[in-house]
Amino acid sequence: MKIEEFVDPFLGKTWGELGARILTSGNRISVTLGYPAAGMVDELSAALSEFLGSKDIELELHFQAPKGRGFEHVKHIIAVASGKGGVGKSTTAVNLALALDAEGAKVGLLDADIYGPSQGMMLGVADGSRPTIKDGKYFEPIRAHGIKAMSMSFMVTDNTPMVWRGPMASGALQQILLQTLWEDLDYLIVDMPPGTGDIQLTLSQKVPVAGAVIVTTPQDIALLDATKGIEMFSKVDIPVLGIIENMSVHQCPECGHVSHLFGEGGGARVASQLGVPLLAELPLALSIREQADGGKPTVRAEPDSAISAAYHRAARHMAARLWQGEQATPTINMVDD
Repeated sequence: MKIEEFVDPFLGKTWGELGARILTSGNRISVTLGYPAAGMVDELSAALSEFLGSKDIELELHFQAPKGRGFEHVKHIIAVASGKGGVGKSTTAVNLALALDAEGAKVGLLDADIYGPSQGMMLGVADGSRPTIKDGKYFEPIRAHGIKAMSMSFMVTDNTPMVWRGPMASGALQQILLQTLWEDLDYLIVDMPPGTGDIQLTLSQKVPVAGAVIVTTPQDIALLDATKGIEMFSKVDIPVLGIIENMSVHQCPECGHVSHLFGEGGGARVASQLGVPLLAELPLALSIREQADGGKPTVRAEPDSAISAAYHRAARHMAARLWQGEQATPTINMVDD
């Protein structure tokens, strides 16, 4: 077997088809992928060892984001959206952003929920923190947990209601999106407001969004709204990268009994019907809410937990879907020791 014939675990295509860069030196293999996967070294080493029939492989994984279709120095814009509120969209967005950062990418997080911004609290940004203004019109994003963040919550107090009509909210979104000095980013995760309104249209019209992730719960009404969200992105030519189902299952901490409080398998059914992957099924767990509310989301608070592992896998899969490659033969070099 040749290394270029190895099938990527997320995309179902060979690394040769995807244009991975491969360098070999004896039993050492260096692979550059188009999605961040620093946490997969052991998993891929085992898979490659079995594929190549060798137990002595030393794998080095590298990441180079594909060119993308973003703006200025932002390579990829990913919208995290939901058809309705209360499904854990913002918590999902921040954990996906932190997972991408931990996997080796340069990441920004934009809180586009103008009326109900929450990312400042979830990132543990101190009350009253304000972005630095540069040249009288540009914002320096606030850094938290290793990522760059921008939110209306950095502009107002927690008790300030955003009593704005649609055009005002759309204008505010354009300002914090386009006047923030993001510098070089591989991914800008955008935490969208729920629904299919002005903010969604403004984002799709003003910048080239690479893809969207839809967050839902197993409830029939939530799944119906998720389907509407997917159709909306289809109408504005934004590909849906996948579905994340929150509150899939609850396990009693006392007796271990498992309950599907909001239904079972709904996210998988919708994903199958619409031809998009189910990126993750996350449990209904008190810790996820408590950690986000406490300013240290699960991916940072419990990096080795099963829940964090699910966020990491979802983030890798999501990013892998953006790796189109040039469908060319990979570069494979042999280096003598």
